Amino acid sequence: MELNGRVPDPEQLKALGLTNYGHFTTMRVDGQRVRGMELHMERLGRDCRVVFGAALDTGRVREYVRRAVRAHGDGTSFVVRVSVFDPGLDIGHPSSPATPHVLVTTRPAGAMALPPLRVKTVPYVRDLPAVKHLGLFGALHARREAQLAGYDDALFHGSDGLVSEGGTWNVGFVDAAGSVVWPEGDVLPGVTMALLQRHHAHITAPVTLGAVGAMAAAFATNTSIGVRAVAAVDDIALPTDHPVLTAMRETYLSLPGEAV
Repeated sequence: MELNGRVPDPEQLKALGLTNYGHFTTMRVDGQRVRGMELHMERLGRDCRVVFGAALDTGRVREYVRRAVRAHGDGTSFVVRVSVFDPGLDIGHPSSPATPHVLVTTRPAGAMALPPLRVKTVPYVRDLPAVKHLGLFGALHARREAQLAGYDDALFHGSDGLVSEGGTWNVGFVDAAGSVVWPEGDVLPGVTMALLQRHHAHITAPVTLGAVGAMAAAFATNTSIGVRAVAAVDDIALPTDHPVLTAMRETYLSLPGEAV
């Protein structure tokens, strides 16, 4: 763990733990390379302007990430999280000029080939869906409730009955014609989703809860899992071996990534 390239003092982390106001991105490192590195940096810069009204030196951020990568050596796979927050934030005056700090943490990377997900639909819309912010309470509570009901995770939908996203992943579908369909709506513009959209023909369209049963397949995407099949949405079973899913998974894994 490093804050602005140095081991942090616990006092500097107080605002992160008590106020939890900020934003982040998470990237998987394989062989010292990151898929979609430039998209992660773009996200950090964009979200910093929204959350703090401040510019972020992404070149400096990249150097902090490079330090974490060097510390792990060659050939290892792990996950780097970059969190941006202001230790001096006054909860009573969050509109005050901010000085964003950069916290870099790492954790082990899980296997890419994970078993299919079974998800429960939950009515929920994240605050500022387009921002990858630190406020995870609602999403994690929905995940907890879904798991207590016997599912692996939660799939969100709005009051209009339109499917949106999972708590920490984007969702996509394969329709009866074999086309990839990304739900239209207020969702996080995921890096993995963006990379897949560059390499696979797709459409973006509203997906209602009622339309899920007519889909040929469904999948979840994020930087840690790549492409993960969804085996069931509520009580609707979906195939997990559709050839489009296989092709998307192979495409994603074949991306060389960028040197940090």
